[in-house]
Amino acid sequence: MKKIVVPVDFSNYSEYAIEVASAFAKKYDAEIILLHMLGLSQAVLTKNEEQEVAEAVYYMKLAEKRFQTIESRSFLEGLVVSEIVQNYKNFTDINEVAKEQGADLIVMGSHGSSGISEVFVGSNTEKVVRTSEIPVLVIKEQISNFTVDRVVFACDFKIENILVYRKAMRFFQQLGAAVDLVYVNVPGTAFKSSTEMDQAANEFLAIADFQAPIRPDEVVFLDGYSIEQAIFDYGKKVCADALAIPTHGRKGLAHFFNGSLGEDIANHAKLPVFTFKM
Repeated sequence: MKKIVVPVDFSNYSEYAIEVASAFAKKYDAEIILLHMLGLSQAVLTKNEEQEVAEAVYYMKLAEKRFQTIESRSFLEGLVVSEIVQNYKNFTDINEVAKEQGADLIVMGSHGSSGISEVFVGSNTEKVVRTSEIPVLVIKEQISNFTVDRVVFACDFKIENILVYRKAMRFFQQLGAAVDLVYVNVPGTAFKSSTEMDQAANEFLAIADFQAPIRPDEVVFLDGYSIEQAIFDYGKKVCADALAIPTHGRKGLAHFFNGSLGEDIANHAKLPVFTFKM
């Protein structure tokens, strides 16, 4: 991991994300790129050129002062930190910035109070998660000295999820994190017998194998009335550092299993959540 992009709106939540990014940067000798999206309104941009330049300079200087305050934090001491300030058309632009910078991870703060989050304007964290081609880590609370030693990855063993599974497993291999691969069996049309669950896991993992496989007998099968609650309870039980879910670029957060599981998990989980675009 060489570069980490952190979208910053100067709220407490984005500072939580910066602190988590700093832990990654220290461990992997990575650079942190703080990205502030000005979001100047069309009303500003339709003024005459002199007014437009003056207003843009004002907001740039304001951002620079706020960056100075953030960069004085002790958790950033000794790290390579750069800033990017730009206007944006929409928050999908963050994916383009991350690609241009060759970033390996986006870390975003979120309070998760509506939809997945409304840290910036509307559900912009969801927009980033939905469009990002690199992993996104959503942070809800302040975490000092964050480490990723154990992750709970939720999977439904559908063949269409093999590529995102491989992407996630490679990523966690690089982090040196152990992965608990979890399937939740719930009552109703999605219910599977033990034989059916074993067969689905065997077929999926046989195809997904990439020289560092999780064996079928290592898969964790859980029973629960609610998929997300079963995953939360299991994560708490094993003291996981984070949860991980696939996301779907066309439908917001993942709607795997039989509902908006990804959205529910990212919205309600207190643990950090990694997302990987399908």
